[in-house]
Amino acid sequence: MRIGIIGGGIIARLFLEHIARGDMGDASVVAIQGRSDASRGRPLAEQYGVPFVTSIDALIAERPEVVIEAASHDAVREFALPLLRQGIPVIVLSGGALCDDTLRAKLEVAAAKHKALLYVPSGGIGGLDALKAVCVAGADSVEIAVTKPPAAWKGIPYVEKMKLDLDHLTAPVTLFEGTARDGVPHFPANVNIAAALAMAGIGFDRTRLKVVADPSLIYNTHYINIRGKTGAISIKFESVPFPDNPKTAMLACYSALAAFKQFNSPVRYGT
Repeated sequence: MRIGIIGGGIIARLFLEHIARGDMGDASVVAIQGRSDASRGRPLAEQYGVPFVTSIDALIAERPEVVIEAASHDAVREFALPLLRQGIPVIVLSGGALCDDTLRAKLEVAAAKHKALLYVPSGGIGGLDALKAVCVAGADSVEIAVTKPPAAWKGIPYVEKMKLDLDHLTAPVTLFEGTARDGVPHFPANVNIAAALAMAGIGFDRTRLKVVADPSLIYNTHYINIRGKTGAISIKFESVPFPDNPKTAMLACYSALAAFKQFNSPVRYGT
């Protein structure tokens, strides 16, 4: 399997490390795409002897059989459609970009027309198979609380406007509470899990999202509550933050590898 990766961060490094160790079968990374020659993906590509490109055309020219988007909402908006129109499957990790109904519809149409899979992994949560089953029977409510240590919320314009001293919080602070539709765009690197939950379930307008900075936490801790005709489901996730990026849980990073491993498999357990 020939893999293209958009982004030169944690996900790209994980793929390259696991491929180098032989953990990914006969998979190979054929290109890493960054926005410019100054992208952090360039030295990573050079370290592993992988071509580094700065345009979608150059990425397509490397003939990837699947492309993993591991960059940003902007990358999804800019690159996913041209890839799908070329018949190239795309694994989208910045799923929050698909809160835009127009963009999501275009990608879904292109995926169907060109028979190219559009795949949004679960990321830093799970239970989406159970959620789908509840929705088939009839779901009444879906809620997710995304709670992380204060450091995870630094550098976010929406949070900075609150003028919070994140280094000296003494109690949990709710940063947002409302619909996933309204909340996801405010936290483009932190709550993509809420987008995955909404798309797998009852949609962005009916999925409730709460975002909390909690100084007592060590782990990124998320709570999901689902109610419907089949009963009630409550799930808690305590995820270790990735050492190099407290905004991202290790589970979310490894979700990308797990998604790829089942991408071409003729056997699947769960969904």
